[in-house]
Amino acid sequence: MFILRSILTPLQAKFSHSKLGQERANWFTQALLAAIVPFSSSMTANLLRTVQTLFGLNVTQRRFYTFMASPKLPWQQLWLSLWGMIPDPQTDGRLMIALDDFINPKTGKKIFGCGNVFDHSSKTNQSKFQWAQNVVTIGLLKQIKGRWACLPLAARFYLQQKMVESQADNVDQGTKVTLFQTKFAQAIEMLEEVAKFFSDATILVVADSWFGNNSMLKPARKSIGTRFHLLSRLRANIILYDNPPPKIPGKRGRNTKYGKRLGSVSQLASQYRDEVSTYTVDTYGKRRTVNAFSQKMMMKTLKCPVRIVWVFHRSQWVALFTTDMTVSVEQIIEFYAARWKIEAAFKELKQDIGSQRSQTRNEVAVKNHLQFCMMAMTITWIYASKLDSSLPRRHRVNGRASFAFSDIRRTIAKVVLSDDFSKSLLKSFKPTQNTLASVLLRMVA
Repeated sequence: MFILRSILTPLQAKFSHSKLGQERANWFTQALLAAIVPFSSSMTANLLRTVQTLFGLNVTQRRFYTFMASPKLPWQQLWLSLWGMIPDPQTDGRLMIALDDFINPKTGKKIFGCGNVFDHSSKTNQSKFQWAQNVVTIGLLKQIKGRWACLPLAARFYLQQKMVESQADNVDQGTKVTLFQTKFAQAIEMLEEVAKFFSDATILVVADSWFGNNSMLKPARKSIGTRFHLLSRLRANIILYDNPPPKIPGKRGRNTKYGKRLGSVSQLASQYRDEVSTYTVDTYGKRRTVNAFSQKMMMKTLKCPVRIVWVFHRSQWVALFTTDMTVSVEQIIEFYAARWKIEAAFKELKQDIGSQRSQTRNEVAVKNHLQFCMMAMTITWIYASKLDSSLPRRHRVNGRASFAFSDIRRTIAKVVLSDDFSKSLLKSFKPTQNTLASVLLRMVA
């Protein structure tokens, strides 16, 4: 109870002290808790039913829907406050940020942010292009009670250039002029805010090969500085070069930028297969032994030296690189394996929390709903990190002993159901004792 109160009370303090501001603060807290408690998906209608049933909130549908679509919710101050509550955000002296994008398929033409988005994970009986929202997201990679987790930090809706130029209804932002931004520009904008807040931390962005290139590194280094680093996967056709030789004293002209051409990533993988070393790393929840080869080289695509690691498994291999030369081979493998947690976070956000089932349409309502769901996720993980001990796993799976995201939500549900919590945090309301609601919530808990 005290952990949850210590997280939610500072968020309530970000609202104004007027009567309307305090009302928004209470509704905000209850909407967050309604999204966290595993009662139903986080559609606005379901959130309203939950706060009415669970907290006894006497509010009309129209007023609650107006609140959920309010442009006056102080999201920037709320997120900054929440970032400051994350215990020990750095991993081995680095702030590890996962970067990726996801899609939310929708039905309906006049929904903010929707467009024909290519779905690389579509099945054979599905269209390659989905009518969906495309969201660029960053999250903090952090170990919580012995397992990796991804805590959402910020998100931007990617609006296609052709839709912006044609002034389509689904990119309308009211009185604001809609400007086109690439995914790289949106990602750098979010990373700048994180780097400004954690001003002394080294930023290590872990991304897939789509984001792991000079289109990300160059502008990020320009705005954030040399404390920004990338860790990503290499494409097989990238050409690698040796480090430049030392400059000969007295020789005229500038020094050579690149050394000898060594070959492509796939060619070098065949060459180095017999020179591997054995490393023991923690990946995907297990302690594993892997064969890998590491070398410092140069890439013309990044125009800087990088550490490259080839990881071999039977007849397959994968090549990873990082611009941070202080990272060990074991850390490179483990950190990139932890990147998969942002994919798990997308599943938790869209299906467990239920943001994918949102039926909101206008810009403010769509953005507010996503912010509610993302903040509910981050609060859930912060709650787990502040617990004295690890949680037991309810549904055991072979090879997985660590707790799941749903286990934390059930624990929070038990806290929210207690009378002491309602009296201490939700002072403005007198929750009604609804036996049916209690039974249902205890069933899911």
